[in-house]
Amino acid sequence: MTSVVPPAATEPTVVHVTVADPRVEPLLRELGEEYAARYGSEARAELARYPSEEFTTPYGGLLLLLLEGGEPVAGGAFRRYDEATAELKRIWTHSAHRRRGLAGRVVAGLESEAGRRGYRRIYLTTGPRQPEARGLYLATGYTPLFDTEADPETIGPLPFEKHLTAEPDTGSGAGPGSVDAAPVADHPGLPQNPLRSQSHQ
Repeated sequence: MTSVVPPAATEPTVVHVTVADPRVEPLLRELGEEYAARYGSEARAELARYPSEEFTTPYGGLLLLLLEGGEPVAGGAFRRYDEATAELKRIWTHSAHRRRGLAGRVVAGLESEAGRRGYRRIYLTTGPRQPEARGLYLATGYTPLFDTEADPETIGPLPFEKHLTAEPDTGSGAGPGSVDAAPVADHPGLPQNPLRSQSHQ
């Protein structure tokens, strides 16, 4: 009897892209669907809240995708919040690839790149109807800046922060101090839209 050994799993490829890259389309589409399902159709506008440029190096931001077989399976972004702080946005895992820990890899990758670029703190908010995202950030060392015992619906956007270990900038990308354009998951104010950042997941 011959046994078939499945091929060894390979790590997803990490790529830095712009919002205009066609591989970003599934991220934007699924996030829009997720927002609409949880908060109503008007929540789709959240994805257009910030100019695409804010997720590029010259503006102090980044958009990151994980690819398998050339196809996006997860992604996320950060934007410049202030000189020391990056704000995570648009954390996403493809609907066919959830429960694999990919969102955690995306967050870790964004944290690493933010630290390399000189940011010392990560800030983010997630919507009150996204318990998976809340659990992700608690599990990955983020400090909740809200009462975790309160009903999330009475709080609105749920803010988190995490302080990064200093990492030297060894690349040529612009750091937070060298942002050369006016300043960026998806953060509307509570009365208009309770999402305030995020994605998910």
